[in-house]
Amino acid sequence: MADYFETDAVVKEYDRRIFARILSYIKPYRGFALIAAASLLLSTAGELLVPVMQRRLIDGAILAVHGESFERLSRICLLLLCVLAGVFFFTFVQTWFTQLISQNVMRDIRLALFKKTASQSSAFLSTHPVGRIVTRLTGDVETINEFFTGVLSAFLKDFAVMAGVVVTLLALSPRLALVVFTVLPPALFLTVINRKKARDAFRSQRQASSSVNAYMAEHLSGRELVQAANGEKRTAREFALRNRELLDANLGEMMVQATFRPAVEFLSTLVTAAVISVGAWLATGRSVSVGTLAAFINLVSMFFNPLIDIAEKYTILQSAMAGGERVFTLLDTEEQIPNAEGAERLSDNAPPPACKGTIEFRDVRFSYKAGEEVLKGLSFTVRAGEKAAIVGYTGAGKSTVSNVLRRLWDIDAGMILLDGKDVRQMRLADLRRTALPVLQDVFLFSMSIADNIALGLPLSREEVIAAAKAVSAHGFIDALPDGYNTLLSEGATNISSGQRQLISFARVIAHNPAVIVLDEATSSIDTETERLVQQGIDSLLTGRTSIVIAHRLSTIRNANTILVLKNGALAEQGTHEELLAKDGLYAGLRQA
Repeated sequence: MADYFETDAVVKEYDRRIFARILSYIKPYRGFALIAAASLLLSTAGELLVPVMQRRLIDGAILAVHGESFERLSRICLLLLCVLAGVFFFTFVQTWFTQLISQNVMRDIRLALFKKTASQSSAFLSTHPVGRIVTRLTGDVETINEFFTGVLSAFLKDFAVMAGVVVTLLALSPRLALVVFTVLPPALFLTVINRKKARDAFRSQRQASSSVNAYMAEHLSGRELVQAANGEKRTAREFALRNRELLDANLGEMMVQATFRPAVEFLSTLVTAAVISVGAWLATGRSVSVGTLAAFINLVSMFFNPLIDIAEKYTILQSAMAGGERVFTLLDTEEQIPNAEGAERLSDNAPPPACKGTIEFRDVRFSYKAGEEVLKGLSFTVRAGEKAAIVGYTGAGKSTVSNVLRRLWDIDAGMILLDGKDVRQMRLADLRRTALPVLQDVFLFSMSIADNIALGLPLSREEVIAAAKAVSAHGFIDALPDGYNTLLSEGATNISSGQRQLISFARVIAHNPAVIVLDEATSSIDTETERLVQQGIDSLLTGRTSIVIAHRLSTIRNANTILVLKNGALAEQGTHEELLAKDGLYAGLRQA
C-alpha cells in the first residue's frame, strides 16, 4: 500500500533533463513566452528605476533652493507615477501570459497522459492502480503548473532583480557598492546551507506524510478486520507514532524556514546600517549625495528579498522535479498492444471490413503472469452465425477467451483467427468494433441515455430508438421524464441494474458487430426483465456469431455448440443434449 502513495520519488532535486523537457512544452507558445519575458524585463527595469528617480527627486528637487524646484518636483513626480504605472502594466502582462502558457502546457500534458493511458494494454492497467494514474493527471501535472507560475517566473524575476541591483549599485557609487558586496559571501553561504537543510526537511516531511496516508488508507479499508481482531487500540497507537513522526517532520521544515528568513533579514539590516554609516561619512565630504544614500537603502532591500524568495520556493522546485519525473515516466512507458503493420495510417473512424464471423482458436496458450498459464493449448472453432456457449467452474478461463479474442491481452503462443485471418494482423479498431462484448459489470457514462447507446457513432434518434426497441428497452426509456435525453448519474444509479443492462444491449445493437460476446450478461437481470430482453437477444444474435459465457446453463440450451473448459483446456464440446448424455463435467455443472 505504501508504494501506492509514491514514497520513493517525492524529493528529486534539480534535474537538467526534466527541466529541459518541461520547457520543451513551451515551444508552441513561443510568442507568449517572448511577451512574458519582455514584460518581465521591462517591469524589473521599472522597479530598478524607481530608486534612481527617488535619488533625483531628493537631490534635484527637494534639496534644491532655487525657484524652479517646485516645477522640477512636479515633473519628477509625474515621471515616477508613469514608471509605477508601467511597472503595474508590465507585471500584469507578464503574469497573464505566464499563467496562459502554464494552463496551455497543463492541458497539453494532461491530454498526452490521457491518450497514452487510454491506449495502453490491459497488462499495464492491471499493474497501475487507477488512483495512481489519476494522481499523474491531476496532482503531478499541477506541480508542473506551480513550476511555471511559482518557480520559473519567480526565479527569473529574482535573478533579474538581483543582477539589476548589482549594476545599479555600481553605477550610483562603487565605494558604497563595495560595502554591500562584503555581505554577499555569508548571504550566499546561508542560501546554500538552507537549500540542503530544506531538501532534507522536505524529504522527511513527504516520507512521513506518505507513511501516514498509506497506513490510514490500508487500515480504514480493512476496518472490519481490525474490529474483528479487537485491534483498534493497537492500530491507534501505531497511527499515533506515524502521526508524531509527521508532526516532527513538519516542525523540522518550519524550523528551516523560521531560521533562514531572520538570518537573511539580519544581514540585510546589518548592511543597511553599514551603508548609512559609510554613506553619511561620504556625504559629509560630498562624495555621495543624500539621494544616492536613500537609493542605496532601497536597493539593499530589493537585493535581499529575492534571496528569501528563492530559498522559500526551493521546495516547490523539488516537488515540480519529482512530479515532472513521474509524469514523463508514464509518458515514456510503452505497453501497448501492437497494431497491425501500417494500421496507424488509417483512420479509426473508417468502417471495418466486412466480416462473416468465423472464429478459430488454434492451440492458444496464455498467461496473465509468467509461469501461470490460464489457457493451455485451447483449440475450437465457431462457424459464422453460430451461437457458442462457454461454461466451466470459476477460474477455468472463460472470460479470458473473450479478452484474447478482442486482443485486450496478446496470447503467448498459438493463433486466433477471424474469418481465417490472424487477429494480430487486423487493425485493433477494426477488431474491437467487429467483436463487441456485453459484460456482467455494465458501465454507463454520465451522459444522456441516447449518447450512451450511440457512444460516439453519428446515429440519428430513429436509429437509437430502433436499437432500444430491439432489446425491449424503449418502453422504460420513453416513460422517463426526459426520455432518451435523461442524464445518467455517476454509475447510472438513477436507473435499475436491469435497465442498465438493457441499455448496454441496445448499445451493442447500435454498433452492429459481426461477433458478440456476452459475458454473464444476464446475471443482474430479474426473471421478468430477462424474459423481455431474451426476445431482443434472439433477434440480435440472428445472423451473427456469438459467444455466450454463463453460469446459468438455462440461458444456453439452444446454443449450436457448448464448450466446457477445465483448467484452461477444452474438456468437452457438443450440444446441450449431447453433453448431458455423456454425463460428464457439463452434467455436473448443471447439477451444481
